[in-house]
Amino acid sequence: MTLTPQWLDELRSRITLSTLIGRTVKITRAGREYKACCPFHNEKTPSFTINDEKGFYHCFGCSAHGDAIRWMTDQRGLSFMDAVKELAAEAGMDVPAPDPRAAKKAEEQASLRDVTQAAADWFAQQLGSSNGAAAREYLAKRGISDATRKAFGFGLAPDSRTALKEALKQFPTAMLVEAGMLIAVDDKEPYDRFRGRLMIPIRDARGRVIAFGGRILGDGEPKYLNSPDTPLFDKGRTLYNLDRASPASRQTNRIIVVEGYMDVIALAEAGIADAVAPLGTALTEKQLAMLWRLVPVPILCFDGDSAGQKAAMRAATRALPLLRPGFSLAFATLPAGQDPDDLVRAKGAAGFAAILDEAQPLVERLWAHEVAASPLATPEQRAALKTRLLAHADAIEDADVRHHYREAFREKIDALFARARRDEGPRMPWAPQPGRGGRRLAPDPRFQPPAAETRALGQAGIAGPLVAALLGGLLRYPEAIRRNEEALTRLAIPDSGDAELLGRMLDIANAREGLDCEGLLAILEPMKVYNRAMTLLRADGMHFSFNRRLEGEEVDAARETALRDLDEYIGVLVTQPEIRARLAEATADYMRTMDDEGHARQQKLRAMDEDLTRRLAALSDSRSQ
Repeated sequence: MTLTPQWLDELRSRITLSTLIGRTVKITRAGREYKACCPFHNEKTPSFTINDEKGFYHCFGCSAHGDAIRWMTDQRGLSFMDAVKELAAEAGMDVPAPDPRAAKKAEEQASLRDVTQAAADWFAQQLGSSNGAAAREYLAKRGISDATRKAFGFGLAPDSRTALKEALKQFPTAMLVEAGMLIAVDDKEPYDRFRGRLMIPIRDARGRVIAFGGRILGDGEPKYLNSPDTPLFDKGRTLYNLDRASPASRQTNRIIVVEGYMDVIALAEAGIADAVAPLGTALTEKQLAMLWRLVPVPILCFDGDSAGQKAAMRAATRALPLLRPGFSLAFATLPAGQDPDDLVRAKGAAGFAAILDEAQPLVERLWAHEVAASPLATPEQRAALKTRLLAHADAIEDADVRHHYREAFREKIDALFARARRDEGPRMPWAPQPGRGGRRLAPDPRFQPPAAETRALGQAGIAGPLVAALLGGLLRYPEAIRRNEEALTRLAIPDSGDAELLGRMLDIANAREGLDCEGLLAILEPMKVYNRAMTLLRADGMHFSFNRRLEGEEVDAARETALRDLDEYIGVLVTQPEIRARLAEATADYMRTMDDEGHARQQKLRAMDEDLTRRLAALSDSRSQ
């Protein structure tokens, strides 16, 4: 019977580990985890933790560690297959029937692992022999101790086309080729792939040797050579040192991604064990998923030179579509011309830790990159900056995360160009425009739906109660007007009186800094919109936190909540008409084509619209109690 890794991962994901363990052990919640006295050794103070999100338990006292299957085998004493069958029955999964082809494939992979392990043992033997003197001297110059050399399994491939082939002659030549140890070209006799190189075993997450990296000793190209993809090794699905970094990350609650395996080894030599590296490629979606299973925000630490920063941006853009609430990336940049080895030699582990402490969130890295990408002196250049930033936001598939990235970029753009706007002269006062029902500035074309849908939305506008809640909130918290100016100018308000009131408030907020509610009302008093403003302030039927009068001892905390809710409310009011316009377009396209792609686009936009509606309801109900 053969169980694929994918099937076992699905089984583990369907089991709530805390529920499983809680049947026989008394557990208590501790934040996002659970704690208990360890069932594997006697203790009075709980040191046994259970993490449902990551699917493992760990004892900091005796180092017991495992998943749901390991719990059943170690604590219940079941065999592996009995544990799997019992968990599968609980999860409602069928255990796969025996598959002769899968069994044969698993047997072949086991044989290939015998090849790679035998090669690793022989390479290590060569490094320790008289042939390895030069390689050992190189490692000593790099500051790599004998203990680190043995821990990482360093070896030596002699400068010979047949040495490994002869050493592993107990294996068929075809198997050596399939494992990536030999190269077969046309009708020529296969020969050793790695020659005259310092050898570094590459292990899978379970610590089994599956491939090798080789660094040339002396001059020559390529400087580094990795095994090709084989039935054991897929470089896009493998992270170097994951087997050692994974348990270390549970202690530090972080994972560091560096550029290459020598960087990982240099950090390990300095006592930093929670580092991994891709294998000659940019980070892939599979590798990002592996990192996020360890920690929510991995730290990418690349060189400060141009190549390193390009690698960082490739990782950033690759991650954008995959972002979800709570899961992102951070970026630590090394000084120009230095790699981790240089830094830890000069400043030790503390110097490297200081670099990590300065890591930028993903949104900050994208902003810094795009601001530095070109001059920003002209309106066209500023518009290009905005276009690039919004393209990054649009790449995010999660609607909520995408919305917050857009808002973050808009706030940064407003702050960057605020001085320039003040220097350009006074703001044009508000004036109604015939046929539009209120003040409208030129909208961002990236957010505009087709013309027909745009006209329909312009005629319908935003529902009166929603506008009333918005204006009432802005009257109570005028500081929100200026930082949301761009969004507010894009709103279609059908009532001309409400549109005029918003226009007047925008003019006043742009001219006056540090404006409060009383100051805003004093300026509005001579205007015909004053009575409408007072009516909105006195209204008690609008169930939003930003429409309530604050009283009591917790005014400051309530005010902070109200301002945060008001910002989110404005974002939803702006975004939802745009989503509905796109939904109308997608629906029309789908009715014309009736294809799967069109249906998927329509359903995705419908889900985004429903999500925004739920957010409005949450702002109105749960936050106003």
